[in-house]
This record gives sequence, structure tokens and C-alpha cells, in this order.
Amino acid sequence: MTDFTDDELKLDPDFATRFERDVRRPPCQLYLISPASVDATFTDRLKAAFDGGSVAAFQLRLKGIDEDAIARAAEPMQRICADHDVAFIINDSMELAKRLDADGVHLGQGDGDARAARALLGPTAQIGITCHDSRHLAMEAGEAGADYVAFGAFYPTATKETQHQPEPSILSWWTTLFELPCVAIGGITVDNAQPLIDAGADFLAVSGAVWGHPQGPDAAVQEFARLLARPKE
Repeated sequence: MTDFTDDELKLDPDFATRFERDVRRPPCQLYLISPASVDATFTDRLKAAFDGGSVAAFQLRLKGIDEDAIARAAEPMQRICADHDVAFIINDSMELAKRLDADGVHLGQGDGDARAARALLGPTAQIGITCHDSRHLAMEAGEAGADYVAFGAFYPTATKETQHQPEPSILSWWTTLFELPCVAIGGITVDNAQPLIDAGADFLAVSGAVWGHPQGPDAAVQEFARLLARPKE
């Protein structure tokens, strides 16, 4: 799966504009990521977000605190996700995902690989791998048993330092060749998401555009729901 030359992997920059999504593939969905820090009001905001429309998954991505503190913060959020039939995903730590019996884990390139996560978490866990702008990393993740690959950051983002910025055509290339879902991530808003949807993203990973919405997270999710329901022109 990974025995391709660089020339064979070179993308036509216009590929995304010509891409047509396979009608048998599920439509693009919303994948919500937490802020880097939360307070006591966050559970109410999370409920409001889920009340705004369909969310496929919620990733808990807290920074600057230890795993015991993350575990304590996670418990009420995990219950809310279960009540709303939203997959509860832990960022970075497969050990914490195991401890919490989370639905899955999202791993960066320095957080371990999909094989190790599968061995620890079992066959039903959802395992995602950050692949930046690399087709090689994505194919390796697929070979290792990942359940999805994530590309980005597509746009500038304040959530984390951006070192890789792929073109939307990488989504079209992946979706044309592989059944494994792909996630678009990085600075995504209602105003800039359409090219990523049209290019073939299976999920839009969104954080700041929801939690920073001036009318609240429910209004933000409603806006994304309307966008995702819009037929391609």
C-alpha cells in the first residue's frame, strides 16, 4: 500500500475541483474537538452543542494538566456523549483512553502507532492518526489498522502551531483511492468549510468556530448542520 514513488504520489492541484463523491460514501459529518482548557460551565456548553445538531464524535483535547485531572474532567463529558450517541475520543494518550474505556483515541505522529493502540484498546476502538499533509503517513496509518486518517491544518488556527498546510486535493485523492474515512482539520469555519466538503472530507474537525461562536455552541452547530445538509452545486 505504501510502495509509491514521489512522482506517483504527486497531486494534480485541480483534482479537487473535478472530484465527484461516490454516492455510496456517507455524507460529511461534524467532528467536535474540545478547547485546550475547560471550566465548570463546559458540560452545559457541550450539551448545548449537541442540542444544536448532529455531531459524530467529540475529542477531548486538554493541555497543561496531568492525566488524573483530565480523567476527572472527562467523566461528565463522557456521560453526555453517551446520552447523545456521540463517540467519545481521547487525544494523544491510548493509556488514558483505556483507563476511561473511551470509544477511541486520536494519536499524533509522536503518540504511538495504530497497531499498539489496537493491541491495548481492542478491536472495537476507533483509532485516528494525524497525517498532516503526507500521503505516505496516511497510507502507513491505514496499513497499521487506523479507523480514520486526519489531514491538516487546512487553514491557520489558534488551537495549535501549524507546520503543515495541505491542499484540499489530498482529500479527493484519499477518498478516490481508499474507503477509510478522512478527517479535515485546522481553522475550519462555516465560511471556509465548503471546499473541504466538496473535496471529499468525511468529517470536519472543528473547535474554535464552535466554542468561540458569539451566539453560543448550539448556534454554531446549527450553522454547520445547515452547511453539511446543503446539496453540492
